[in-house]
Amino acid sequence: MTRVLVVEDDPQLVRALVINLRARRYEADAAPDGVTGLRLAAARRPDVVILDLGLPDMEGATVIEALRGWTRLPILVLSARDASAEKVAALDAGADDYITKPFSMDELLARLRAAVRRKEAAPPESGTAVVETDAFSVDLMAKKAAKAGQDVRLTPTEWHLLEILVTHPGRLVGQQQLLREVWGAYSSRKTNYLRVYMAQLRRKLEADPSRPRHLITEPGMGYRFEP
Repeated sequence: MTRVLVVEDDPQLVRALVINLRARRYEADAAPDGVTGLRLAAARRPDVVILDLGLPDMEGATVIEALRGWTRLPILVLSARDASAEKVAALDAGADDYITKPFSMDELLARLRAAVRRKEAAPPESGTAVVETDAFSVDLMAKKAAKAGQDVRLTPTEWHLLEILVTHPGRLVGQQQLLREVWGAYSSRKTNYLRVYMAQLRRKLEADPSRPRHLITEPGMGYRFEP
């Protein structure tokens, strides 16, 4: 069974979530604050975390960053904060999805199922997997990409960018995260770098670079790899 950890301080909402999750054959644990959530995540090893940002002891973004220090498990933010800046900050910290309160339980469960499917489809963290699409393949261990059976020459920067995206399938990776990881801590304003290199990757890998199917732009937010 899929185990879900709910980190939320509203007891009525926690009760509703746990009842709905268990009714659909998920195992569900709950934590009322960030410290308890991090402790339960380490002890119970959930498959997915549903996380509120407004916790009584710490910001939800701090919880996300702490989790991302040791795990890639899907994190779904569930928050009343609907400002674009709040969403971008949570995604840049490492969240996989953002759902605004009030919300539909059916929508939340659909996004939860999608997160579980992406986790199951993700390549193992050992780096031994070959990621296949209908247009190209990526060999993570050999650090090579191929299109139509032919190796594609990528620069080290192009490879680094591609590697980050394909190891987070289906997940929106924020602009700031990509800039930090590929170009370093002092490149936060150089979003033009991302546009240039993503255009190059699409030209080299996509079947139709003008209508990409796998290397997707989320305007103003970041990029997503869809297998």
